[in-house]
Order: sequence, then structure tokens, then C-alpha cells
Amino acid sequence: MTLRSDLAAELRRRAAADQEARHRYLDTGEFDDLPGIDTANTAWIKAVIAEHGWPGTDLVGERGADDAWLLVQHADRDLAFQRAALEHLAKAVDADQAPARHLAYLTDRVLVADGQPQVYGTQYTEENGRLMPRPVRDPDHLDERRAAAGLESAAAYDQRMRQAYPR
Repeated sequence: MTLRSDLAAELRRRAAADQEARHRYLDTGEFDDLPGIDTANTAWIKAVIAEHGWPGTDLVGERGADDAWLLVQHADRDLAFQRAALEHLAKAVDADQAPARHLAYLTDRVLVADGQPQVYGTQYTEENGRLMPRPVRDPDHLDERRAAAGLESAAAYDQRMRQAYPR
């Protein structure tokens, strides 16, 4: 497969806009442009996946693969698409075209959206002004699952989340 620098560049541009809008929201509470950015990014990444399959490292490089995952991770307004993308991402992980951590995060995102306990403990919510992890299935083996997906321990992640998103 040939590296598509044009796709990688567009992924970078879209991911940067995504992150800028999210940081602005966290800093100022300004939410106005976030839904439009997410909607446009979702439509675009849907078309990319329909044409090329999951945009893995051979197609868009490591950074492009990270950016593709970010766009899908934030496609919360289209859960059916996230579910379908999860299948493409699982195949990409199996083919060493995407890191397992991407699959862990998207798996949890879809499960939480479906009202189910998450598997890897990546998703948090705010409860009474405090950042809290969403419910996790089989918490006694959480760190084993996290390690298998290339994630840090739940305690280290929790500390990092609380530092990044102080309430």
C-alpha cells in the first residue's frame, strides 16, 4: 500500500481543529463550533473508511493513524458509525496497522454509549463536580487487560486524568 500524504495531511488538519475546539471548550466553556467540527469530521472519515478501509500506518503513517482514531473516537453523534468503525479498527490492529490502545479506547467509548460497563477503564464522567471513571466490568483484572492493550495501569491513568482535567 502506498503512503497517502494527502490523506495524512487532511487527517492532521482535522485532528488539530478537533483538539483546538476541545481545548477551547475546556478553557472557556465555548461549545459553539464543536458539534459542527465533529459532524464534518465524521462525514469525512466515514468516506475515507468506505473507500480505503481503516486508515492504518501503511496508508497514512503513525500520526495519521492516531488522527484517524481521534476523529472516530469523537464521532459520538453517530454511534452506528462508531460500531462499524470498531470492526474496521479491530482488523487493522490484527494486521499491525493500528495500535491496540486505539481499539481499547474505542471499545470503551462504544460500550459506554450503549449503557454497558467498559472493559479498559478509559472513559470518565463528571459526578458532583468530580471526575470519575465510568463503571468497568471485571475490575479485578482491569490492569491485565490494560497492559495487554499497551495502556498504563488504571491508577496511573486515573492520576493523569485528574491532573489533565482538574475540577
